[in-house]
Amino acid sequence: MEVVQTLASAVQLVSAMVSAVGALEQAAADAAEAPRRLQVLEDFVSDLEVLMQQAKQKHAHKMHGPQLERQFQSLSRLMDQLRGNIIKARRALKKGKGKGLARVVWSSVAGDPLMKYIQLIRDDLNWWLELQKLSQSVGNAIASTAKGTPSLLRVKSEHGYPVSTKCNYVRELLGKDGGHRVVLIVGLSGIGKSCLARQIASEPPGNFVDGAIEISFGRWCSRAACSGSRSEYHKRLVRKICKFLVQIGSMTVNEDTAKDLEDVCCLLQTSLVGRSMLILLDDVWEQDIVDRFTKLYDNDCRYLVTTRDEAVYEIAEAEKVEISKDDIKRISKGILLYHSLLSAEELPPVADGLLDRCGHHPLTVAVLGKALRKETRVEKWEKAISNLSTYATCAPGPVSYVNEKEVETTLTIFGSFEFSLEAMPANSRRFFMVLAAISWEEPVPEACLESIWSALMQDSLFPIVVSKLVEGSLIIKMEDQSMYHMHDMVSLYLEDKANDALHTVLTDSFPEYAALVAPWLFIFGKEGVKGSAEQKMRSFFSLLEFLEIGILLGSTTQALMACKSISEFEASRIGFRKILGPQIAELISVGSPALIVAVTKAITVIFFNADYANLAQSLETAGSVDKLICVLHGYEDSSTLANVSAVLAKVSEHVSTTIADEILASIPMDQIAELLSPENEEWHEIVFTTLASLIKVGNLKAVERMIEAGVDKKLLVLLGCGSEISQHHAIITLKTFCELGAPLQECMGPGLLIHLPWHARLTLERFVLSDQNVAPSPKPQYFEVLLHRILQTDNKDIIEAIQGLIPLAERANDPRVQDLLLGSNLSDRLAFLLQRREIENNQVRSQTAFLVMKLACTGGEPYVRRFLELDIVDELIAMMQSSADDLQDSAYHALHQIVYAKGGSVVLQRFLKRGTIEKLVNLLDRKCVKTKDLVVQLLVDIAAVGTKPCIERMLSSKVIEKLVALEEAGEPFSGAVSRYIHGLNMCENIQSAERSVMKQHIMRKVRSAARGHNLEMGLVASVEACISEGTKGASSSRRKR
Repeated sequence: MEVVQTLASAVQLVSAMVSAVGALEQAAADAAEAPRRLQVLEDFVSDLEVLMQQAKQKHAHKMHGPQLERQFQSLSRLMDQLRGNIIKARRALKKGKGKGLARVVWSSVAGDPLMKYIQLIRDDLNWWLELQKLSQSVGNAIASTAKGTPSLLRVKSEHGYPVSTKCNYVRELLGKDGGHRVVLIVGLSGIGKSCLARQIASEPPGNFVDGAIEISFGRWCSRAACSGSRSEYHKRLVRKICKFLVQIGSMTVNEDTAKDLEDVCCLLQTSLVGRSMLILLDDVWEQDIVDRFTKLYDNDCRYLVTTRDEAVYEIAEAEKVEISKDDIKRISKGILLYHSLLSAEELPPVADGLLDRCGHHPLTVAVLGKALRKETRVEKWEKAISNLSTYATCAPGPVSYVNEKEVETTLTIFGSFEFSLEAMPANSRRFFMVLAAISWEEPVPEACLESIWSALMQDSLFPIVVSKLVEGSLIIKMEDQSMYHMHDMVSLYLEDKANDALHTVLTDSFPEYAALVAPWLFIFGKEGVKGSAEQKMRSFFSLLEFLEIGILLGSTTQALMACKSISEFEASRIGFRKILGPQIAELISVGSPALIVAVTKAITVIFFNADYANLAQSLETAGSVDKLICVLHGYEDSSTLANVSAVLAKVSEHVSTTIADEILASIPMDQIAELLSPENEEWHEIVFTTLASLIKVGNLKAVERMIEAGVDKKLLVLLGCGSEISQHHAIITLKTFCELGAPLQECMGPGLLIHLPWHARLTLERFVLSDQNVAPSPKPQYFEVLLHRILQTDNKDIIEAIQGLIPLAERANDPRVQDLLLGSNLSDRLAFLLQRREIENNQVRSQTAFLVMKLACTGGEPYVRRFLELDIVDELIAMMQSSADDLQDSAYHALHQIVYAKGGSVVLQRFLKRGTIEKLVNLLDRKCVKTKDLVVQLLVDIAAVGTKPCIERMLSSKVIEKLVALEEAGEPFSGAVSRYIHGLNMCENIQSAERSVMKQHIMRKVRSAARGHNLEMGLVASVEACISEGTKGASSSRRKR
């Protein structure tokens, strides 16, 4: 609202200026009055500028909004045009100050220039006012259209739950003006509260223009589940709210465990300002949760809450809707028909008796319906009724947190589970019972269930067994994902069976199977189970059970790769590192070669750069480095060579010079070179990491050993026929060789360079073909002349001056040239030229962007920092959105060189701080195809050179969803998601394991975003292929620019 008031004030000022222009026009003939009127107009412009600056400062936290940014830009352009025309009008006034005949002659020859500028000022002011009216009209029209357009935020309804009268009733409550902000859906466990709420949220009333979204809390997020611990309850609530913020694109990194609840609630408040959204708070156990949401202000959101906790019923400002037995009686038969796969005519007459015995309870009806699937024999249905009564009587009583009113219903539900299990094969029943060890608060990956199944040593195929449980409604497979979750009542049924499950898979099973399962339970098990899994893993290490340790390490790597998010991966990785870290030196000292190889493979996944310092110290103290070198010399396969060399190279960065030299001498560089052959693409990433570490330690000595072994020649082969990622790493490695003074002229002369891809040639020729003679000192006098010509009004002079500066820009890293260029106001003048947005200045702006690109490419960080100080980078981003193709291309190429320059990391830090990444992602919604295409390329560049926070910021800003939408629109955006993944594959600032988890996350996003579209199958297949290729190195196709 305050922003609207600011713009209204600006409109009032501009309207007053129109009147002032009229007064100036009347006073134009009066030599004494006209200057005063012109000064009044100039004062108005100053007031307008002050108003805009105040508004920018006041709303700095909202400047990420593209509409608000465009309004400020239009106001800024208006002021620039007004200032220019006022200056010209003042000059015209001075020239026209002659008297009598001289003034008449001047006017007859030149016309009345003052009147011309007055008219231009009037046109500018009227244009801006009309633009505001048009923007308001367009905004109203868009809002009207948006009201009936489906939102990207959607809640999926559940199959097999018929639409009831309550559904329409609740929709009316939510759509009613002036109604309660909270609608409570209450009822017994499993009675269909969540199903009803999802039905409503899947098609929310039209007043929720931002769609609907669901947050599921469950008993896990309650004080009772935390044994009364306030801090643990807050920690769990933070995780849930952070997940919600990530879903709506308001949180950049899902590192919820490190955040304070009050800080997260402040972010929640900011994120929902101005939004109109239906928020489904499912399975709430604490009134505090609802209170925290209803306290949020300046939004039009409403809350649909499902709960069975009587304490939550007491919310005063809420409309309560109870699902009664009469309500479920109307729909129970429909549920039975859906799950039994029978028509109304095929249903036996005793079905009504079964429904009565179930109490028409939806969950019980669904479980029994699936157990009696396609069964038409009356005696089977009668037996089901009898057995249900028996099982309900014998079922274990519910735990204490179940409401006393629900005990009978809960016993009936548990009885239906017993009946369903009885109808299953014995191996399915046993498998289901061990699932009690898993925490079902979040979806669980299929690989976790499969590893547990393997530990049971059954002969049946896992897919057959798990499908039986899915058919029986005991677990639920998530659509389009290899993930499973469980209804809270099923989880409640398994609540007291966790210890038995733990004994089955860890204590009573064979040691090798316990080793297989323990890492999965450490990540996905219940809180009490995680501790037991950790103890089991530690016991294997303490007893030095080599076979079990090898299995455990392999299973650990697989479990980490199955993590659903980077935050989960990071927390689990650190946990495994604490368990494995203290044991590594001893394992390498006394272990077999096969075990040592398994240890090194695990190290490359579990240990990151910062972890190697302590590891290196322990290996050096225990004398284990020599053992690693011995294993390396006796290797028989590429995997051993790659992993052991990588660990030794990383360790060499943190040991004494003597041991580092020993490691460098021990690496079989000729075999390492063979791993760089195009056919060995799966090893390229780890080999390039190894080379980088060895170069960091050995400098030119290491490079000379590599050249002697033919590594440089292998890199040149990769430049010609390697994949895009391998080419990227090869260029970086060869560039490092050149910077360290390696003699590469013989193998990289001009005759070879002309055959390389353009991007490789552009990068390398500056190093290989540079003149070794000392360049003459730049002449300050000549430079000052060029600098002066840049300020001329004639565009031809300016362009010639810019071209004259290019030779200096190509030597921008020379200390003498750097002192000259950075000691002048060249950067300020370039910033000024980029801001001249008149059409006639397009060529000047394009040439200026080219000069900026040259300075960044050659000069690096000092120039990049200066460009950031003067907002040149922001100006280039604005240029990329212009309507002139030449301007857009020159702006993109300048930005490309800036982010790839040595100071590119500084730019990315600024992007994170100012929310620029979110702005770039939002530009993918623009109408201009050219702008969107260049933004896609720039986002791919950021993925290739960015850090983990940059990439996570893009993912949380829904970049994948937007790229999928572009692919669905067709050319030129086909393959946009794959190009983004290629960029991610080239990023050297994230670990290989992190990259794998990110790509799995991207795959889930693609499946979700593409669901239901004509291109769904093709798009999903192409992305899967790209991810698969990326595991080995990625596609060899490079997009031409």
